[in-house]
Amino acid sequence: MVSVRLLLLSGFACLATAFTAADASGHVSHLVVTPQSPVLEIGTNFTATCTIVNTDEITVDDLYWRLSNTSIPEEHYKKINRTLSVTFPVRSEKAEWLMCQLKRPHQVILHEGKFIQGIWLRTGYRPGKPENLSCKAFQEKSSISPIITCEWEVTGRQTKDVPTTYMLIATYGNDKKSTSTPNTKAQLSLSTFPDFMLLDIWVEARNDLGTVSSEHLNTESNCIVKPNPPSEVKVISEKEFPSSLLINWTHSLNVHSITFQIRYCTSGSHMWTYVPLADIVSPIKSFRLQDLHPYTDYVIQLRGKMNGNDCGYWSNWSTNMTKRTPEDIPSSKPDLWSTIVESGPNRRQVKLIAKDPQRANGNIRGFDISILYHKHGNPELESIPVNRSEEDSRSSHRRVNELKEISLADNESVLVAVTANNSVGTSPKAYLGIPAKSNRPTPVKDLKVWSHEGQLYLEWKLANNTTVSEYVIEWIKDDGTMWPNWQREAGSVRQTTIKGELERFVCYNVSVYPIRSRWVRKPARLQAFLEEGVPLKGPSLELMDNPGHDKAKLVWKEIPREMRQGFITNYTIFFRSGDRVSAVTVPGNTTSYTLTQLLHNTRYDVWMQASTVRGPSRNGTVHSFTTTRYESMAAIVVGVSCSFLVLVLVLAALCFCKRDAIKKNLWPQIPDPGESTIGTWSPDYPLKAETPKENCLSGISVLDVGVCDAKRGFEEDKASLSLKKDKYLSEEHSSGIGGSSCMSSPRQSVSDSDEGADMADTTASTVQYSSVVASSGYKGQTPAFQPQHSIFSRSESTQPLLDSEENTDLVLQDGSQHFQRFPRQSCFTQPENPDSEDCGDFQQLDEDQMDFCPFEEDTELTAAPDGLSADAPSASSSSYMPQLGGYRPQ
Repeated sequence: MVSVRLLLLSGFACLATAFTAADASGHVSHLVVTPQSPVLEIGTNFTATCTIVNTDEITVDDLYWRLSNTSIPEEHYKKINRTLSVTFPVRSEKAEWLMCQLKRPHQVILHEGKFIQGIWLRTGYRPGKPENLSCKAFQEKSSISPIITCEWEVTGRQTKDVPTTYMLIATYGNDKKSTSTPNTKAQLSLSTFPDFMLLDIWVEARNDLGTVSSEHLNTESNCIVKPNPPSEVKVISEKEFPSSLLINWTHSLNVHSITFQIRYCTSGSHMWTYVPLADIVSPIKSFRLQDLHPYTDYVIQLRGKMNGNDCGYWSNWSTNMTKRTPEDIPSSKPDLWSTIVESGPNRRQVKLIAKDPQRANGNIRGFDISILYHKHGNPELESIPVNRSEEDSRSSHRRVNELKEISLADNESVLVAVTANNSVGTSPKAYLGIPAKSNRPTPVKDLKVWSHEGQLYLEWKLANNTTVSEYVIEWIKDDGTMWPNWQREAGSVRQTTIKGELERFVCYNVSVYPIRSRWVRKPARLQAFLEEGVPLKGPSLELMDNPGHDKAKLVWKEIPREMRQGFITNYTIFFRSGDRVSAVTVPGNTTSYTLTQLLHNTRYDVWMQASTVRGPSRNGTVHSFTTTRYESMAAIVVGVSCSFLVLVLVLAALCFCKRDAIKKNLWPQIPDPGESTIGTWSPDYPLKAETPKENCLSGISVLDVGVCDAKRGFEEDKASLSLKKDKYLSEEHSSGIGGSSCMSSPRQSVSDSDEGADMADTTASTVQYSSVVASSGYKGQTPAFQPQHSIFSRSESTQPLLDSEENTDLVLQDGSQHFQRFPRQSCFTQPENPDSEDCGDFQQLDEDQMDFCPFEEDTELTAAPDGLSADAPSASSSSYMPQLGGYRPQ
């Protein structure tokens, strides 16, 4: 759009100019702008004038100035009669139109072009002065080329509307040559090269705003010559001179006044050594390098220039020539060291290792080892040669060589001496002393290791009153995949850097060994990384035990060394239940942790991250578990069992303390039917003791109180007392009382004697059982015949009845005088010697002396008891009816 507008304005300007130069046809512009087509210098002020001619239609008040699309403010105007001028600073680097026109363009008839006029402004800078002019003449085959190549630098600025051109001019003798170029480099062709003539060379910079010249270069023609580098360079190694190399070369330039320069360095190094120019006398074509290291590769380069003055240009350096100096006797000793490993109780395994001498001066073919043992105060010398193959000799320069492995007791010490030899000779000896094992601390203290700018720095201190000859700095990978590497430092050094090649993200064990008079002392050790990184993986979690109600114990293994890439600073454990994720951080030296305050009966997903100073690792494998619904069943069982045991112990202790009361309540004394005197009350039954069965069960205790009571009630009746002493009575004579079941509740019984009341006072459990009243008979005698009017009174006691009392249906019917014995289960037996008259002794019988004797089943007695005839009076005439069958409340 802007370009179209500029074209239109340009057409209007041409039209205005045409109108001004037209004939009297009436198409004449009434505005004239001066000056026309100026070139303006940026940064200066410019003034233009617009004049009204041949018309009275407008005045200067109807005009204004416009620069491109911007109106110029009226404060820059100046009005004089029919002239309107404007002054403004030139700032733009682009060409633009300056227009003078009416303020009301709709009143202008454009095709007539009467009231518009403008000029095309070009802006630029004055040309800068060329600086640093230099010219060279190059060698072409065996002569100097007549073409001079010059370069210069441009100062200042320029625009594309006001370009600057450069003119290179050279004069020599009466000749003058020049060439023009828009660039800052040009070639000037001379007819021939003016050897040993003066040259005057300069550059002129020109544009529409002016011209400026550079400084003149006045020099001898040979000072601008740059020859080619020396050719056919040869380096010769001479066996007789192991520390020198001979260099030969040629030069194709047929000029005698040429100077050469030589430089050299060891192969792989970029530190060049220059031979002084004074040592190379022109025009020599050979030189011997001296004071070189034997058996060392050297890289050699040469260059030359015209004349020996300071002027002129050096040629480029020749191509590299590499040559090795001859072999010589090793001039330095091998670097001897050792590694020590515990091999058993009070034993050490020592490996002697060494590097080739730093100045081996040839291929090391082997080592000679001398070991001086100090065992129990007696020195012992051993010499061992160690040879190696030619291939190893060529490829093992400065590598670690394993020399010998020896076994030492903790209280033994050795001094080792090693020399290296090549094809020429033997090196000086290297010594290393390995003392007996000691518990003394190392003199090196406060060791620090840190990384900075790709290097590993060490700093330490030495204990007071300690002198050290030198230090050995040892470093080895923590995974043990390489031989240890080491370097030596002077005894005065307290800070250094490891000079070997270290790998990033690898852990190194760094040790500082103090050495005093060839003997190695205890080292100080630290681990370090040249650069730490993020661990390559996260730990894998496991559960140590089954998860509990609200907790779970987690365990994990450390990340393998090769995947840590740094020191583990902490672990982060993440555990998730549902959408809720929680995290806990634990120290880096732990391998287990217990999660607490978990929800019961909930599934959890757990994983871990390990972190170094560079950041956390990736997530480890996810492990899932579910907490239990209740507390541990084992804990519940143990708790209940312990509680039950305590309860049992308490009850046992209580029973032991209250055994008498418990025995009295649970096992009260009951009368023994076998000792009952009720059998003496019936005159129809003879006294006959039944023999107990042999299969008696012992251990049943029966306390019989009725016997004592009977004895008191019938003191005067000696005959009846003898009946009371019978151990066994038949069931017929017991009137059913002796047949009471063994499982009946035991009760005490007492007769209805006068002493019964007194006995009741002392025996709370005594129950009156029965009372018998006799109408005739003698006191103290058992009558042979009982009257028919004898009376038996039943007691109102609730004491369980005997079997014979309960089972009335088993009594013989129809007036039979015979009683039938029914099946029995058991009976009570009294201890031996039941005839004792001491009632107190009978009551105190030991329970173990009383036996429980079961009768055999289906045992029957159908015959009448002894002493009773068939004609005896009927039992029915007695007032007592035997009852069997055990228990019936009365």
